[in-house]
Amino acid sequence: MQISTSQQLFEKAQTLIPGGVNSPVRAFKSVGGTPVFFASGSGSRVTDVDGNSYLDYIGSWGPHLFGHNPQFIKSAILAQLEKGVSFGAPCGLEVEMAELITSLVPSVEMVRMVNSGTEATMSAVRAARGFTGRDKFIKFEGCYHGHGDYFLIKAGSGALTLGVPTSPGVTKGNAADTLLATYNNLAEVQELAEKYKGEIAAIIIEPVVGNMGTVLPTKEFMNGLRQLCTKEGIVLIFDEVMTGFRLAKGGAQEVFGITPDMSVFGKIIGGGLPVGAYGGKKEIMMKVAPAGPVYQAGTLSGNPLAMAAGLAALRYIQQNPAIYTRLEELTARLQHGLAAAAQSVGKNYTINRIGSMISMFFSEQPVTDFASAVTSDTALYGKFFHGMLDEGHYLPPAQFEAWFVSTAHTEANIDETIAAAKRVMQKIV
Repeated sequence: MQISTSQQLFEKAQTLIPGGVNSPVRAFKSVGGTPVFFASGSGSRVTDVDGNSYLDYIGSWGPHLFGHNPQFIKSAILAQLEKGVSFGAPCGLEVEMAELITSLVPSVEMVRMVNSGTEATMSAVRAARGFTGRDKFIKFEGCYHGHGDYFLIKAGSGALTLGVPTSPGVTKGNAADTLLATYNNLAEVQELAEKYKGEIAAIIIEPVVGNMGTVLPTKEFMNGLRQLCTKEGIVLIFDEVMTGFRLAKGGAQEVFGITPDMSVFGKIIGGGLPVGAYGGKKEIMMKVAPAGPVYQAGTLSGNPLAMAAGLAALRYIQQNPAIYTRLEELTARLQHGLAAAAQSVGKNYTINRIGSMISMFFSEQPVTDFASAVTSDTALYGKFFHGMLDEGHYLPPAQFEAWFVSTAHTEANIDETIAAAKRVMQKIV
């Protein structure tokens, strides 16, 4: 039997790259089988190296709000490509980007560009520590804030998928300053704040979790966090790497009406290129070097290629606010269709959604935190994933990841996915 080009590439990659991939969840460990290697993407579809086409619900894990390779972003990249890709020195595009982000997200008074979401979250916590003079911070079980040492304590995303909640290589010292709480459990956070009174620099949270599947906060939880941080002088950090500019032009904080002290961005602000940013109150950001003593640097930070792509994306959002209505309609259609598909086989699987982020958990109980997320039938999800892949639909290769819908998807695309889901469920359930 002839093996596919993807299989050949994966076999070779495993001799050259740890696990054959450059980011763990891509390895299909959770769902089994061989990763698909892609050659191109256009609109709502991607094509693999063997010529197979798929409707894509990953969108490079969130940044492709407008689908793959939209002309307006491609044109911006090509125009900047002619001028230069990196200077290692200031360029005007950085200033334009900072001005645009601060105008779209009122809580962000100053912003620093970096190269990844991980770099941004690490830097945000460091800035909060420098500002408060405190060492400890609170994170939530199942939330993923990149692979910084002190974040890999019961983390989500690939760490959760691989069953490695605390990674080897993370020191006891780092772990000691990381306080864990349950998402949507305000009482636990209040207890930690009382126990470590005056020691907690920050609370960092995904305002909508996308790294244990899509999990939404309660209104009381979010309001309570804001009130607690204000009372105790704790810096509230929203990790909006996924939600920023996806749920609304002002991110999750606009949707929920909560004003964090700091925010972290990525994904969409790079228009598909590697990028990250952190920002917030001026008094905090002025502690960052060279304005202040909290050191953070990056040779490629604010590089003109990523800035050009990101500016094109954010300007499009600014000029076309109706995209969020469109995304809401499309993703609600998908949600209702998936629910109907599950009910057709006598199941009431949990489907969590907000805006264009959605997850279907193979569990019939509500999913509101880490403990309820991990009750999902991951083996059944693996069967569902491969069934959908065979039908030409590319979903996250792990239960604990969000699906993303783009403006390039159509009603016909959504209906095609719903029909496929019904066929697959009838085979596997």
